[in-house]
Amino acid sequence: MHVLGIDAGGTKTVCLLADRHGTIVAEARGGGANLQAAGELEVEKVLHGVMQEALATHRVRPAAICLGIAGVDRPSDSETVRAIMRRIGLESTVLVVNDALVALEAGAGSAPGVVIVAGTGSIAYGRTADGRAARAGGWGYLLGDEGGGFWIGRSALAAVVRQSDGRGPETELTELVLRRLNVATPMELIQEIYYRDVHRHAIASLAALVQTAADAGDAVAGQILARAGTELASAAASVIARLEMRGDTFPTVLAGGIFRGVPFLVRDVSTRLSEIAPRSTVEPLQVEPAVGAVRLAVAAARGTARVPTYV
Repeated sequence: MHVLGIDAGGTKTVCLLADRHGTIVAEARGGGANLQAAGELEVEKVLHGVMQEALATHRVRPAAICLGIAGVDRPSDSETVRAIMRRIGLESTVLVVNDALVALEAGAGSAPGVVIVAGTGSIAYGRTADGRAARAGGWGYLLGDEGGGFWIGRSALAAVVRQSDGRGPETELTELVLRRLNVATPMELIQEIYYRDVHRHAIASLAALVQTAADAGDAVAGQILARAGTELASAAASVIARLEMRGDTFPTVLAGGIFRGVPFLVRDVSTRLSEIAPRSTVEPLQVEPAVGAVRLAVAAARGTARVPTYV
């Protein structure tokens, strides 16, 4: 028996082929597969490509496929993704779940816990031993995603133009951002951002510059990161409160590229969570979230997969 575990994010998609024990035997990577950002046809192209590549050197038909993808908690998006999987047509048991659940499974196994995912966007998700779940965030870059890469990058851009106007303090971010975007003055940001349609991922990549400026003692950058930490911890606090986990012992998993690229947030969020849930432990995710999808796919193949129900 073999299974496929897929983590489809806004920036990249990882597909793992594993045997019945969950041992990885092949891996494939592709571009982002976010429905809202890329559209249905592009998502289908990416998913089909990574599955075909993962299966290319193994003549097996997966008994089950678990796909973790943002937004599938919404019925319309869930049906769209399921229709895509039907068109790809591998005739396997298919389990479609939120990508936050896949990350939590990768970091905490089947145990109760909470995960904060901070990539281009952000979301907090948790589950209990009795199968209840809650989420906070994940509203997208226009409505929320506070503390995610785009939010931090946009805050950096705002700090640059506020300094230019004399409405905000001087900041090292001005030099760093202008150099990164290859423009000479803040005024040129208008052309760069609006008319050249800079991709959200490019703006999210500016988050690393905020860490650089904060390390150099820049107060504005430090304030941006402190606000990001507050927002991410607040999302987790909402989940913990609704699931009545404040006094419980459980892991909180920190997943996503922002925690890897902005180490300030690992320290800051860990400190804040120690006050919110004193008995919890904070653990940065050390493996690909797709490993969690593999575990869920193995369970689905055996008929034992359980997807938590939102409270």
